[in-house]
Amino acid sequence: MDTASAPAQPVRRPSMLARHPLLSYFLIAFVFSWLVFLPGPLTYYGVLGLSPQLVGYLAIAGLLGPALAGFVMSAATEGAAGVVDLLRRMVLWRVGIRWYLFAVLGIPAVMVLATIVLHPGALASLDPSAQPFALSYLIAFVSMVLIGGPLFEEPGWTGFAQPRLQRLHGPLLGGLILGSLWALWHLPGYLIPSQNLTDIPPRGTVLDFVVFALALVGLRLVIVWVVNNTRGSVLLAVLTHASWNAFYSAALIGLFPVRSVLGSYLNLTIAGCALALVLIAVTRGRLGYRPEAARQARVR
Repeated sequence: MDTASAPAQPVRRPSMLARHPLLSYFLIAFVFSWLVFLPGPLTYYGVLGLSPQLVGYLAIAGLLGPALAGFVMSAATEGAAGVVDLLRRMVLWRVGIRWYLFAVLGIPAVMVLATIVLHPGALASLDPSAQPFALSYLIAFVSMVLIGGPLFEEPGWTGFAQPRLQRLHGPLLGGLILGSLWALWHLPGYLIPSQNLTDIPPRGTVLDFVVFALALVGLRLVIVWVVNNTRGSVLLAVLTHASWNAFYSAALIGLFPVRSVLGSYLNLTIAGCALALVLIAVTRGRLGYRPEAARQARVR
């Protein structure tokens, strides 16, 4: 058979999503989440008349944006293999016990230390009866994982965006970009002012958001370091993220029940940024990133 006369097979061009994977990812994540989040602020300011229960459900549903975008873009760029790989990293648990200890105990320890250092009256107010790691805390931790954000967010931020940003910009700049966009993604929640000290974190002013955003940038760099040292484990990113959220809301303010801790997020900002700076110094900005060990060949 004369193969020279065989018709040439048409070359399939990648889809628009695949040609701009990061831009497409962030657009999907932001548009989906913000469209679902915004009825809350609109109801608060009287534009809509939704019930508080429905607003609460929408707030939870909006958290799905990053994970939804992660799976959509994994399929668009790598097909079924990309989706399977993302699912595999979501259950990648054989990473060494020290990383679980860091997530569950190390993150809270840094938060406690920063609180004591920044708020001189905090140590005097310490309430040991709060029992931060009691059954109630375990329940709060599991709830935080399941519906508090980490499980809905990290498959996107960590599973899809982080490896691509690292490949393009390196771990430090890539982490700073991801942390900044992660913080910005939370902006609709800051359009509703805090009603009292029990509304945490404090919100409603530009300063509140700036303090919160800096904390998240620091925390994101810490998560980048954890993930790079656990073979890309999205599971460890979920646990680190959940530990930060759960310990603050379910334990820290109980251990130090003073107004300066309840009404401020500055101690968390200092904790996250200080830990990130230590990791940057120790790793010389590499944050555990090893391109030769990462599975970057499949990233397009």
